Amino acid sequence: MAEAAVDFTGIVVSRQDYREHDALVRFLTQQYGFKTFIARGLKRPKAKLAGVTLPFTLGDYVGVVRAQGLSQLRTAKGTHLFRQPMADIVINAYATYIFDLIRMAFPEGQAIPKWYDIGKNVLLGLDRGLDAGILANIVEIQLLPAFGVAPQLRVCAICGRDDRPMDYSESAGGLICSRHWAQDPHRFHASAKTIYYMRRFSVVNIGQIQSIKVNNTTKAELRTIIDRIYSDTVGAYPRSKRFIDSLGQWNEDFKPLPPRNAAPNDQRSDDHDD
Repeated sequence: MAEAAVDFTGIVVSRQDYREHDALVRFLTQQYGFKTFIARGLKRPKAKLAGVTLPFTLGDYVGVVRAQGLSQLRTAKGTHLFRQPMADIVINAYATYIFDLIRMAFPEGQAIPKWYDIGKNVLLGLDRGLDAGILANIVEIQLLPAFGVAPQLRVCAICGRDDRPMDYSESAGGLICSRHWAQDPHRFHASAKTIYYMRRFSVVNIGQIQSIKVNNTTKAELRTIIDRIYSDTVGAYPRSKRFIDSLGQWNEDFKPLPPRNAAPNDQRSDDHDD
């Protein structure tokens, strides 16, 4: 008995050759989460599926969706290709990294409509010219609970206050106010502006962002702090992230955080305007 094909909506996140004439197309779908489909004949000349399965294409598709193993892609009903990730190697790298990170957080076949919407809004934002690195930071911070790491970014993790200067403490599991800085000599010594953005990023709706203006010094510090959190508590490091790191975008603007054994000092100020 033939398997029934169903309609689904999805974003193409990767495509790779498979056998002589076929390809494997991975989608983040609205209904089924991540699913991998075999697209038969896609590598043949004038294949109808070739143009509608490019990475970062959003569309309505028809296919046989299987709980186990490869699903089968039949056709597309309507698609939209996001142009910026295809036109710019840096934007492409960040878009790839964002979807790789989401995929590492959830098993294939688990419905994650919230993250489908976030992924779609990321691509819409990239096409509108939003900063790719900052969008990646937002996704990284909001994904932490999915990796089993849920730092306290709203109030002090020790006393619950939110009216004092804050810094990030891994040992306390999030932000600590200045009253408790002496309790953690290894706190991150982050600037007030960077802490402000971390708190904002944890709750912001990407679909509602109209513009992003963050100076390069703060961008570099955000990148350093989030990398440290992922290295120390998550351990997720996709290949696409290695490529981004190799770009060395921060050059002279990069200001690393103090070493872990640095003596506690006052929170640094950031005099650059965003």
